[in-house]
Amino acid sequence: MLVQWNKYAERLGQKGLKIMESILLINDPVLNGTNIIYELPNEGSKLEFESQMNALLGHLRGHLHNHDITIEVIVNEKVEAKRSFNDQDRYNRLHEINPNIELLRSTFGLDLPT
Repeated sequence: MLVQWNKYAERLGQKGLKIMESILLINDPVLNGTNIIYELPNEGSKLEFESQMNALLGHLRGHLHNHDITIEVIVNEKVEAKRSFNDQDRYNRLHEINPNIELLRSTFGLDLPT
């Protein structure tokens, strides 16, 4: 589910919908059965998210072959966006999203600055 969520966010970013892309990447959604629980930091983010939620649901339902999926949005003012502060944090986040990045790093002999 998380892979499809991130693919959808990436596709929105490529279409120029950077705000919605960043809203989708603020937090990782939590899957509880067929219910996806997503926490957002404020009402403005929630309104923007809900305006695009049907398209996201269509994408997830189609790619996951599960039409029972629902999304519950929770506003939690105390949620802090996950930020990557250094190169290792950024690499770890990218590795979570796509483990194939390790193959890329090793193929080209790339190292993280220390």
